[in-house]
Amino acid sequence: MNKNVVIGIVIVVLIVVIGVVAYFMLGNNDNQTDNTDLNDNGNVSENTDNSATDDNSGSVGSNVLVIYYSAQGHTKEVSERIADNLNADIFEITPADPYTDDDLNWTDDNSRVSREHNDESLRDVELTTTEVTNWDSYDTVLIGYPIWWGIAAWPVDTFVKANDFTGKTVIPFCTSASSGLGESGSLLADEAGTGNWLEGHRFSSNPSDSDVDAWTDSLK
Repeated sequence: MNKNVVIGIVIVVLIVVIGVVAYFMLGNNDNQTDNTDLNDNGNVSENTDNSATDDNSGSVGSNVLVIYYSAQGHTKEVSERIADNLNADIFEITPADPYTDDDLNWTDDNSRVSREHNDESLRDVELTTTEVTNWDSYDTVLIGYPIWWGIAAWPVDTFVKANDFTGKTVIPFCTSASSGLGESGSLLADEAGTGNWLEGHRFSSNPSDSDVDAWTDSLK
């Protein structure tokens, strides 16, 4: 075969190969761009700006109080560490009739917490006290609680409705094995009717010290 013909065939083949490779490279880049913009649910991905969520930087004032209700000790541990980190005072919400382990068995339709969940009229939980010493002196209040059926454990409602949060910055936080903060903070704000309620934060049931420290550091 003529040498020039062979060279011509080789050149044509190379051009075709280069074209095919370029086509697939450009197509792959387009796909990567699409995957960056949208996640599997068709929602804006985590690369978007979420700065409005859980951004309470510098929100803690000079006089800070941590209030908490703890059913099984998880919220108590987190609250005590938060109070230590922020050099804050601490106040525990205590039902006059404390919940037992049997009361908290949500899988039992006849347990106390299940009956209260099914009948809102039973959620007006009496507390040992709703009064906090020097309440008016605090400019920042953090309120912690476990999540019950997607909302704050209802002993917290009793405390919130009994106090005036006027002039206070209020930051809710919760502990939960799986549920998020949801509307629990905004519902408490509605019940309070006063105060500047900020975005809250959700901790797992057993968060690490570093997780708690990172959040409290962000508030300073």
